[in-house]
Parts: sequence; structure tokens; C-alpha cells
Amino acid sequence: MTTPNESGPMLDAASPLPPDIEAADEPTRVPLAIEDWLTVIIMGALALITFANVLVRYFTDSSFAWTEEFSVFLMIMLALVAGSAAVARDRHIRIEYFSESGSMARRKRLAQFGALMIAILFTLIGALSIRMVWDDYRFDETTPGIGLPAWWYSIWLPIVSFAIALRAVGLMIRRGRKEYSSNENRSGKGDAS
Repeated sequence: MTTPNESGPMLDAASPLPPDIEAADEPTRVPLAIEDWLTVIIMGALALITFANVLVRYFTDSSFAWTEEFSVFLMIMLALVAGSAAVARDRHIRIEYFSESGSMARRKRLAQFGALMIAILFTLIGALSIRMVWDDYRFDETTPGIGLPAWWYSIWLPIVSFAIALRAVGLMIRRGRKEYSSNENRSGKGDAS
């Protein structure tokens, strides 16, 4: 059974999203499935850790000391991995009034400029966080909860920051190659009407 959409095309009742949104991912050199699977794994680990802690706390009136530390680390990693996926899919925050107005050449330049700024920001974050990792390692810092070496957690910030910067560079290159037509919206899909 199909139902009409406001813009005109018919949707399959079993499909929660219009076909153009389901297939919105542009082809990339490095598969987007990496971020998708990392997100699933991190969310699953968070759910299992939290559930185990709740069970232990319910039955023993105490809790695992390590769960809060791991949960905070996993939530930070989740935000970074999701940020990488958002950059690669060009779903980062922007003011659409400015990014979708004006000529097609202006839109293209703004898209490239936005991707360049993201690349610069995360390159700086990655470069500056290397010093933090080195300090954690050099001074033998340990975590307050369970006493693990702090660099085991902090090493992931520069790695994922440089990955986000590379995703932004890839987006900038794709936006430079993209030809905008007058009936394309910001996501690159043709107008449905």
C-alpha cells in the first residue's frame, strides 16, 4: 500500500523514510559502514555495561567501580564517531538560510568553505591533543576510578580527530566536484515535483 507524500511521490507504507532519504549516502572512498558499525558496537557496549551495573547494584547494594569510567569514555567516543559520520554525510549543523540561498556557485563555495573549516578545526584538535596524550604517558597519569593509564583513553582523541578531518577533506573534494543544478536541494537530491 502506498500513500502520497506532500511533495508528490508515492511512499511504501512499510518504509519509514522516503526513498531519496534512505539512499542519501554519497559514495565515499572509505566506507561509511565503519562509523555505522562503530556506533552500533559502542551503543551495545554502553547498554550492556549499564545493564550489568544495574543488576549488580540491585542484587548486591554495590556497583562495579569501572562502569562509570568506561561509560564516560564510550559516550565521548560515540560523540566523536557520530561526528565523523555527520561530517562524511554532510549532516553537520549549519544555518540553512545562508547555506541554501544564493546562486549555485555560492552554495558550492559555502559547502567547500564549511568542510575546510571542519578539517582545520579537527586537525588543530588532533595536533593539540597529541601533547595531552604525551603528557599522560610521560607523567604516568592514571584514571581516578580504577587506576588505568590515562593515555589508554586519551590516545583516541587525536586518532578520531584526524579521521574527522580526513572525512571533511573528502567532503570538500566531493563538493568541489559536484555540479549543482537549479532544481537540486542542499542534500544533492533532485526536486521531487
